Amino acid sequence: MSQADVDVLIVGGGMVGASLARALASSPLRLAMVEAVPAPAPGQPSYDDRSTALSPSSARIFQGLGCWEAIRSAAAPIRQIHVSDQGSFGATRLKAEAESLEALGHVVPNRVLGQTLHAGLPVQRNLQIHCPARLHALEDLGDRVQARLQTETGGQQLSARLIVAADGSRSVVREQLGVPVRTTDYGQVGIVANVTPERPHQGRAFERFTREGPLALLPLPGEAMSLVWTVRAATAQRLMALESARFLDALQQAFGYRLGRLLRVGARAAYPLPLMRSTARRQGRVVMVGNAAHTLHPVAGQGFNLALRDVAELAEHLHRAGQAGDDPGAPRLLDSYLRARRPDYRRVVAFTDGLVRLFSNSVPGLALGRSLGLLGMELAPGLRRRLMQQAMGHAAGRGRLARGLPLESDAEVGHG
Repeated sequence: MSQADVDVLIVGGGMVGASLARALASSPLRLAMVEAVPAPAPGQPSYDDRSTALSPSSARIFQGLGCWEAIRSAAAPIRQIHVSDQGSFGATRLKAEAESLEALGHVVPNRVLGQTLHAGLPVQRNLQIHCPARLHALEDLGDRVQARLQTETGGQQLSARLIVAADGSRSVVREQLGVPVRTTDYGQVGIVANVTPERPHQGRAFERFTREGPLALLPLPGEAMSLVWTVRAATAQRLMALESARFLDALQQAFGYRLGRLLRVGARAAYPLPLMRSTARRQGRVVMVGNAAHTLHPVAGQGFNLALRDVAELAEHLHRAGQAGDDPGAPRLLDSYLRARRPDYRRVVAFTDGLVRLFSNSVPGLALGRSLGLLGMELAPGLRRRLMQQAMGHAAGRGRLARGLPLESDAEVGHG
């Protein structure tokens, strides 16, 4: 068998790829990571920082990676989630204290996540970083994959037993392999911005289903909140053209006055929101994770949390292979990983797709059914708990990272 340059090549150094590299820091596997964009230099926090809502399952995984305390110190806990349907009487509230939890989740600026995850990578002994660099071509050589990179100084070749595509919804790896995606076009666009309300959010998150799609306001550290407002494409174009005061007026009309007046809005960005699924999550010695495998609608904030559970399970499989001296790109190993992830993946896709279809429909009979359903969840703790468990990622798996433990054994930790 020919010798590969590395065991695992991670294409994409964003939050998903960096999490996988960090998870395998104690592994005997030789790693490389390719990223096109250098990590931003540390700077002062910006009001317009984009944020991610982390479920408790993600907090446990980050605990296993040894970086949760740094993330938590810059996060806003979600103490309560208020779910409502515009123009209807139904509503339900999910409360952390009712479940004996400190928080239902945490909202963290992406800047903090990126800086924390990348902090130790440059000195990680089993990792070589190629940045800025881009994947130019792939060639399957049977026992390894040859990758051709384009760097600032020219071309470079690197062979690996396994390539992990963590390069996002427009995955170059997936394109190189010719793997198509199945796309469900909801005809919706997400407007993302930070908003400051008149009243303190007190750790409350709001998911309000409007006639055009869900509107989410999530607590941030301090007084601001993170907005994801889902509307039809034509509406998004009109809203993005409004000056700030008129935009806030439109948002106020859709959201209501649960937080008093909406006082300030930061820079706005708009993104199409389809459901995209790769038709194959593995091809030969290449496996896709995160948005390269599945790009979800942001309703209920499931996307990155699902991706992080992908990372945790894959890291468990690869770590065991490295300890045993096994081939990390063997079809048997990769198929075992995919089987382990399939139930969670299917549940989350069905959950988010169902929410979008149910709550973005203005048929009168469905509106009444939605109201009764939300009211039923408010009155029936069992129904409310099932919704909460799905949203919190309780199907995270039984591996060490999923339980908040590092991959290395106690003996290995003791010798570290």
